Amino acid sequence: MAQVGILDERKYGRLLGRHRPRIVRSDEEFDRLAAELERLDGVEEQRELDPEERELQALLAHLCTEYEDRTVEPPSSTPLEVLQFLMEQNQLRPADMIGVFGSRSVASLVLSGKRGISKEHARRLAARFRLSVEAFI
Repeated sequence: MAQVGILDERKYGRLLGRHRPRIVRSDEEFDRLAAELERLDGVEEQRELDPEERELQALLAHLCTEYEDRTVEPPSSTPLEVLQFLMEQNQLRPADMIGVFGSRSVASLVLSGKRGISKEHARRLAARFRLSVEAFI
């Protein structure tokens, strides 16, 4: 039995030879590697993966993630959608935003979409959530 964290280089080499992971340059190659990654995930549900299989799993996940980062356009969100998401994630209510907007009525108007986020509000929001001002402009 292989020790945890120590790879059997021959076994790992055979896995690499069988699966031929490489930098992903096409959707077809992505699909092939993603299918193998899913297969390994399924095996992991049945039994503990060998160190070599875990290493291959990590490599495939890295290659697939890198391809997605290069090719998948992140969904665009409006400044209001960004704010609503952040408020939800931080369990904030409209009343919690009065300090940013200066008053309950302005907070209500902005959060309902009836008023846009001003540059000053964007600066305050960026400071509050530790994000770039561009997220709110």
